[in-house]
Amino acid sequence: MAEIVNLRRARKQRARQDAEAQAQQNRLTFGRTKAERRITEATREKAERDLEGHRLPDDDGSAA
Repeated sequence: MAEIVNLRRARKQRARQDAEAQAQQNRLTFGRTKAERRITEATREKAERDLEGHRLPDDDGSAA
């Protein structure tokens, strides 16, 4: 005799598997670790500070 399959459960299980496969692909495509994000942010902030530090003063003496 054939195994009885609940179609609703099978459909939900397949949807979960598809969603997990998509999530895995997104992790590979877009994912970065917290450490990588912190390094990028620190590098960006340092570059911004360095750029601000090298600005020439305006005519009124401020470095705005």
